[in-house]
Amino acid sequence: MLLNVEHLYKYFGGEPLFSDIFLTVNERETLGIIGRNGCGKTTLLNIITGRTGFDKTPEGLGSVSLSSKAKVGYLEQNSGLESSSTIEAEMQHAFDDLISAKRRMEEIESLMTSLPADQIELLSSEYSQLSAFFEARDGYQTDVRIRTVLNGMGFGDTPTDRLISTLSGGEKTRLALAKLLLEEPDLLILDEPTNHLDLKTLTWLEGYLKGYKGAIILVSHDRYFLDKLCTRICELENGRLTSYNGGYSSYLVLKKADTERRIKEYESQQREIEKLEEYIVRNKVRASTAKMAKSRQHALDRIERIDKPIEFTKPPKIKLEYDIEPTKEIFKVERCPVAVGEGEKRRTLLPSLDMTVARGEHLAIIGPNGIGKTTVLKLIQGLIPHEGGSITRGGNVKISYFDQEHASLDPRDTVIGSVERKFPRESELKLRSVLGAVLLSGEDVFKPVSVLSGGERAKLSFAHLILNRGNVLVLDEPTNHIDLGTKEVLEDSLAEFGGTIVLVSHDRYLINKVATRVIELSEEGARSFEGNYDSYADVIAAETAEAERLRSEEKQAQQLLEYRENKQKQYRSKQQRAEDAKRRARVKELEDMIASLEEKLSELETEITQPEVAADFGLMSAKCAELDSSRNRLDELMEEWAELA
Repeated sequence: MLLNVEHLYKYFGGEPLFSDIFLTVNERETLGIIGRNGCGKTTLLNIITGRTGFDKTPEGLGSVSLSSKAKVGYLEQNSGLESSSTIEAEMQHAFDDLISAKRRMEEIESLMTSLPADQIELLSSEYSQLSAFFEARDGYQTDVRIRTVLNGMGFGDTPTDRLISTLSGGEKTRLALAKLLLEEPDLLILDEPTNHLDLKTLTWLEGYLKGYKGAIILVSHDRYFLDKLCTRICELENGRLTSYNGGYSSYLVLKKADTERRIKEYESQQREIEKLEEYIVRNKVRASTAKMAKSRQHALDRIERIDKPIEFTKPPKIKLEYDIEPTKEIFKVERCPVAVGEGEKRRTLLPSLDMTVARGEHLAIIGPNGIGKTTVLKLIQGLIPHEGGSITRGGNVKISYFDQEHASLDPRDTVIGSVERKFPRESELKLRSVLGAVLLSGEDVFKPVSVLSGGERAKLSFAHLILNRGNVLVLDEPTNHIDLGTKEVLEDSLAEFGGTIVLVSHDRYLINKVATRVIELSEEGARSFEGNYDSYADVIAAETAEAERLRSEEKQAQQLLEYRENKQKQYRSKQQRAEDAKRRARVKELEDMIASLEEKLSELETEITQPEVAADFGLMSAKCAELDSSRNRLDELMEEWAELA
């Protein structure tokens, strides 16, 4: 067990933020903490990490225990880095212990060349320990690990000598997370880690955390992220922490069943209490039954009261219907450029877009920020002109548009005035009924649109969708700014909608539940994938694995080619060395032979001058012939020696 929390209390201004919290985290467990904004999730993390104190019970109970050997890493919201440092230096700090060990090893290597034997033996022992530590922590691969994590976190094209001070807030958060991943703590605590991450980086992070060797505590509003990673969900609600096994989808099922069970238990106990109280009231004044009434009073006093369950907050009702069926082909886009801006500021996002939308499809459009997703939604509706290509719309198409900026809402209108102006033929009763269904009722309907919160504006836009009865829903980030309960209702409504949907969203949980086809926009254009987000992710993962396999095979082929070339070089070098040795041996042999011949020539020249040789014509002739032969031979040897030497 890495973490154990018992009887944890925290008060603010005398009011409890949470009460009697119990929590355990085991090795290799990924735990997600969820709850409404302001419920105390970040405070709980700060208590676990020792940044914030906690309160104890009057009996002195309350503890937070971490394993003595556990190394804890905490990514806070808006966490900063050393501004004057570079990216590379900041990442290297994750390996300070390895860098220190390597530096000491180098010092020992230098010292061992000049110390006596007894001191060398002591240093050798230290060197062995440091070397074992360095290799066990994979110290020789630190540069590779840094490059891998930086690439995954979206810094692949960023120079590593760039100063931290020049990065944006989102980039700093991503870099802080990258550093934390490199440190590999035993307990990794992440508070909203998916903020500032694009889809590609999110996917990489999910894969990395799935294989993480330590335990993880996540606080996140990204339900898909929680669903993919968590082995347990802990909900902080009304000061209590309740644990549910499994991911986010399992939590929804278990939470509903648990709430229904607690409601039944509470109602059953209330009926029992009511019966006892009625009996006591009827019988306590009668002498004959007073004793029994007193006994029932004791039984009533002994009942351990069940707190009234916190039922789900009343959800909105979003029922999306339409009146007429459109033609089979809703939209057809051919060779249409996607651009923003005008004149010199005009910028082409996609040089050519081809896309079709069929009746009944639930299409999700995804892609990196700035690729033109919202622009595509406006193009297909004719809200902005297109230059080149063609965009055709089918017959009987009636569009209901949810604009993430809510630009169609007039800030001068009131809530009720907004729907009255847009739908003048509808009765006030109908309009108020629809507004009430999205939880805009009572005095709220007289609020000016200008003072509405982001969530309230979204609900008013949903009321417009309901009243418009469009057979084609064009939705731009519809889950931004709305609470969890409203998200779930909206998802169910969209999944059940029988018409056509064209959706742009970063909410992968929504896409997974609603989409029947996914279109990914990139600089190369549009690419279509049948199915929901999981289906899209499976295809991308398979393609990535195949690309990696091909890269690996190409690398192996290159390594094999280099190995063969090196072997050939080694063979040629060996052969050359043999020839050089043979040449040197021959040169030495020639030098010896030349020396012998020169000595012999000297002897012959001396002998010829002797009187006895000169007097003997035959001997003299023989000596002269031998002298000529030796000189010729010397010339041959000298010529060969000159060529070789």
